[in-house]
Amino acid sequence: MTEKREYRMEELARLAGITVRTLRFYRERKLIPPPRREGRIAWYDDHHLARLRTIAALLERGHTLSGIAELADAFDHGRDVGDLLGYGEPTEETPVRLTPEELAARFEGQDTPENLAAAMELGYLGVDGDAVVHISRRLLDASTALVREGVPLAEVLHAGSRVRAHADALADLFADLVLRHAAEEQLPRLRPLARSVVEAELSLALDRRLRKHVDDPDGS
Repeated sequence: MTEKREYRMEELARLAGITVRTLRFYRERKLIPPPRREGRIAWYDDHHLARLRTIAALLERGHTLSGIAELADAFDHGRDVGDLLGYGEPTEETPVRLTPEELAARFEGQDTPENLAAAMELGYLGVDGDAVVHISRRLLDASTALVREGVPLAEVLHAGSRVRAHADALADLFADLVLRHAAEEQLPRLRPLARSVVEAELSLALDRRLRKHVDDPDGS
């Protein structure tokens, strides 16, 4: 097990590449958590160092200190990654660990506390110390691509919540179908069939939607 390191204020500032005065300012603005106190001595750890490096990276990307303070508050009060993953990791999806600056780079300008809170409420994001965990690489990549195509992140998240409701209904439909004719133990083995049906039906539905647009572009 890695031994937990602690630093005095001067050492932490040096490792982070900032002045002690700047460190005090960040602490006063609550950009970093309070240090551990031992009498009159303040002790900082690697969690504080990681947060300071994140602040530096976000500043380089053009974020303001006020915006960073809001983001820090969102992460400090966000869902724990244990709550996000529940009893275990997804069986077919791959969770992705990100630093806050990596998340900001994907959604530059739209990684607001409101959007972060919506993503956490939806169950897309959880926090693990100074790391962010997205529950699905496929969903993360799709969201990133949509935002880069010009779709606002807030609307992507709103659509995600609507898709979630339909997906839950489809999962219930498939489970009910299987359980009427087979044992519950069959569900894991048969789940690829459910995915194939949904993917095929969605593909056909998109074909119908596109043909409709071509035949009647004005929607008349």
